[in-house]
Amino acid sequence: MKVLVVEDDQLSREAIVEFLVEDLKLDVTDAEDGTAALEILQKDKFELIISDIKMPGISGLELLKRVKQDYPGIAVILMTGFSEITHSIEALRLGAADYLLKPVNIDELAMTVSKIQERYQLINENKDLKESVQKMGKEVNASTQRIRALQNTIRDIQESGKMAVFSKHMKQVVDLSLKFHKSRDIPVLIQGETGTGKEMVARLIHFGEGLESPGPFIPVNCAAISEQLFESELFGYEPGAFTGARAGGYIGKMEQAQGGTLFLDEIGELPLEMQAKLLRVLQQRELYRVGGSQLIKLDVRFVFATNRKLKALIDQNKFRSDLFYRIETGNILLKPLREKTEEILPLAQYFLEMYSQRRNRAFKFISKPAGSILEKYEWPGNVRELQNAIERVVLLFDDEQLQPWHLAHLFVENTASVPEKVEGIPIRPGEVVLPEEGFSIEELEVEIVAKAMKRFDGAKTAVAEYLGISRSALRSRLRKLEDRRK
Repeated sequence: MKVLVVEDDQLSREAIVEFLVEDLKLDVTDAEDGTAALEILQKDKFELIISDIKMPGISGLELLKRVKQDYPGIAVILMTGFSEITHSIEALRLGAADYLLKPVNIDELAMTVSKIQERYQLINENKDLKESVQKMGKEVNASTQRIRALQNTIRDIQESGKMAVFSKHMKQVVDLSLKFHKSRDIPVLIQGETGTGKEMVARLIHFGEGLESPGPFIPVNCAAISEQLFESELFGYEPGAFTGARAGGYIGKMEQAQGGTLFLDEIGELPLEMQAKLLRVLQQRELYRVGGSQLIKLDVRFVFATNRKLKALIDQNKFRSDLFYRIETGNILLKPLREKTEEILPLAQYFLEMYSQRRNRAFKFISKPAGSILEKYEWPGNVRELQNAIERVVLLFDDEQLQPWHLAHLFVENTASVPEKVEGIPIRPGEVVLPEEGFSIEELEVEIVAKAMKRFDGAKTAVAEYLGISRSALRSRLRKLEDRRK
């Protein structure tokens, strides 16, 4: 990291430069005042400026203003005397990364510079991650020449209208789905655990490349329909077909899907009697309404999904083998998230940016410790759980980086998935207990800060490092603590 030190006191300037070069191994340039610093900035690039506030000519505050206006990517740390502490508040308001009291403590200087280095490293890592994701997206687009069209035309997939493809497995799923889209007469079975995105894939099979109107998409959750209502719900009924029937009859879900797709989710919950009738419909492409005598021809694409092992249900005589072999003509298996860990961080970053923009939050990056937690967590709820976890973080907090303590809720009720140690951060199952009457997240945060301050005898730098937050963020939380005590 390249650093520019601006200090009018020669001895102080030389001491800081020597420490940064000899002890921290940084590339350092020095300037005797603000005017000289601005001239140097026109000729060279820097990641960090360490400047005194009180200098003849251009002051440190004025230098900060000009740097933020002309070189917004450079972090600025200002040095100030105790009598000028009010200037430090103004500096933070103007965008300074931090401030140090003079005479400068070298340990505090090292820690502050280290925080800036970590921030730049995180920015570069996220930049590399985004470039990797974009590269993968380009590769998918080059091989299929369809992804861009899909992103623009697939409706209500994952709320955002886009289908995120971050692994070879998902690229294969997309390719297979588009192939099945072209053959409306082939039934498709999508198998996968809860939360892996089965309905999203079903919609992809239905909408395809979006080049034509695919007709209606009718989803049916078989687990949500009572056994007595299955036949009338799927096949419909004629007026007066049974006691309580509507006077005008009812057009069933199969007819509602004419010209489009019928998506039967949780097909493993379909009663045996209905399985035989469904098999006949698949083979003959026709049906009778309940109480009706008119044969109705069907032009429907059938897509099925299940999170159960259908072959095990066959062995238990709970699912017909002939129906199974019929509906698995087209077969798509969605792997759980724990078996494609390469998707976790790109998906988390994708959801973080999506919800941050939607809720006007500051979140931009995922810290290394938090990323390690995300990768090592089992994700029993798969992509849906990951999406909900990130949405919850964005809803409750507003920081630039996603930190480990933002993810504490993952381990409250699911202690089986808690790693013993992640990047040096111990996480012990059973220590987090939620009260029945509810509690305030903000009060809990203030309480954590209070305990950390007591643990480190009020040493703010040590507390900030322990909690993984900046000194300015700690000061904000300490103000809340003071307000609470008043």
